[in-house]
Amino acid sequence: MKHLPEIAELKEGGVLLIDKPLHWTSFYAISKVRKMIHAKIGHAGTLDPLATGLLICCTGKFTKKISAFQALPKEYTGTIHLGATTPTYDLESEPQDFKSLEGITEAQVFEATKKFLGTISQVPPIHSAIKQDGKRAYELARKGEEIQLKPRLINISAFEITAIKLPEIHFRVACSTGTYIRSLANDFGATLGCGGYLQGLRRTKIGDFLAEDAYTPEQLKALWFNSNS
Repeated sequence: MKHLPEIAELKEGGVLLIDKPLHWTSFYAISKVRKMIHAKIGHAGTLDPLATGLLICCTGKFTKKISAFQALPKEYTGTIHLGATTPTYDLESEPQDFKSLEGITEAQVFEATKKFLGTISQVPPIHSAIKQDGKRAYELARKGEEIQLKPRLINISAFEITAIKLPEIHFRVACSTGTYIRSLANDFGATLGCGGYLQGLRRTKIGDFLAEDAYTPEQLKALWFNSNS
């Protein structure tokens, strides 16, 4: 059940669940809320601009809990587009290297998920905020500089195919913190031999916190500052 904290409560310290809109950065979303409550605020886990869904925001003295929330497992739903790749592994860049999907069967799609279950090694996207030589990887990538990011161990506890409508594959993933779903989409396409990129993504759960209990910044504005206030 949704709980909307009072502004006074958040000034002291609390947890606020935000449903980040499409195309907004995570920073922009919480900056909108910061202007409403005039309190210290931070979020536990960045979402890319092309992703929507749950941001756990901590305010006031609760900002000390951000690291603990960041470590919680996460769940996502989304869409992988097969038959092409992109440099950013999503639609932040243009699709390229198109390949035919002829011969790709539903059985192959379901079988490919098994490769990504459990503890696996994953290389983050070069268009990410990870630092290399003190600079963000995406900044180096945009300049055309060579980037070699080290693989990381992650855990994927569930990788469920919810619908197959080629070239689109709809999925649900439950994973450890540090997992890049963009990399998962790219690697999944590579496993099938046709390429793939992340077409859409929504974070639905962090620990026991649910996106369905979250508010968009615009909803918060309407609820906190209605026309009668």
